[in-house]
Amino acid sequence: MSLSILMLLEGQFPAMGGAERQVETLSQALVGLGHSVTIVVPRVDASQKSGASRHGGLDVWRVGYPPFRWIGSLLLMVRLAWLLFAWRHRYDAIHVHIAHNMGAVASVMGRLLGKPVVVKFSGWWEQEKGCLRPQGGPGAALARRMLRQSTAVQAISTRISRDLQAVGFDPARIHWLPNGVKTARFEGITRPDAGNNPPTIVFVGRLVPEKGLDSLLRAWAQARRAGWRLRLVGGGGEDGALRALASSLGVVDSVDLPGPSDAVERELASADVGILPSRFEGLSNTLLEYMAAGLPVIATRISGSEDLVIPQRNGWLCDVDDVDGLAAALGEAMDLTPEARRSMGAAARADVLAKASVPAVIAQLMPLYTGETA
Repeated sequence: MSLSILMLLEGQFPAMGGAERQVETLSQALVGLGHSVTIVVPRVDASQKSGASRHGGLDVWRVGYPPFRWIGSLLLMVRLAWLLFAWRHRYDAIHVHIAHNMGAVASVMGRLLGKPVVVKFSGWWEQEKGCLRPQGGPGAALARRMLRQSTAVQAISTRISRDLQAVGFDPARIHWLPNGVKTARFEGITRPDAGNNPPTIVFVGRLVPEKGLDSLLRAWAQARRAGWRLRLVGGGGEDGALRALASSLGVVDSVDLPGPSDAVERELASADVGILPSRFEGLSNTLLEYMAAGLPVIATRISGSEDLVIPQRNGWLCDVDDVDGLAAALGEAMDLTPEARRSMGAAARADVLAKASVPAVIAQLMPLYTGETA
């Protein structure tokens, strides 16, 4: 059965943040399966026109509103409500990708119109700036009340699922469903029987404080082994501070900071272990890509990572900012034989294929789009 789905994103599409990438990935996969998708976003850039446009072969509709803080936001909500009503015969379901004001309006309109609405909670943004923030006041409380009208809630980690239940969301409507990763990108990766030369532990992501890279460098100073390299791939403004810290710790000769890369597949193919020492995440896309590339993963025990990284099977977990624990995990990973690391990496890929590949995620979304499991 072919469906028509609205992907609702309160963001600056196609600016490629995590939510935007996920909308594009899912939309392209759904269109490839014969479904119809329209991405609905606010017009936040004055250089873009309101109404219909195209991006990457996808239909996009931008809802225009004036650039005035309160009046503009209110008018955006009214226009969205009218759009959902006017288009009521043109779509079968709505998938909300950021649980905020536009998602709240969609949840209520979906209930009124008898349309399935799936609302995704990604964690960090909603908890720090959105409707789950502790000091959100009446506005956040009203948004939560409206969002609870959705037919299904997508929590991308079990920790987020528990947080939602704590603020009144119906457990029967909450579904643990990770973001989807394009696992096919990494199918051709092979590694030498003896491991890469030099053997490498890789981090890919923004070089910002919340990624915990200062703790990683301190752990690396404790655990490093002769010949091994630590490669921190990304931008974000902290590279100078990280170089200075590596120098002060005496490990600058074994740490690479090459800057951002557009060749993630090559970076992961040249590595033997992936590492994610973050202080918080919702669910890291980098984690999913490590696993899809067949890398065993060292990660902190945070939202998302604790669901997918299974110690002794596909990686190691340690507490946030636990330098000693991180050093121990690094040491264990480097002391394994290349064959043992490849075996753990194969388990990581098998796990992400089963739980977070795009086909696996879409298979779980389809009943939510039709309201079968609501």
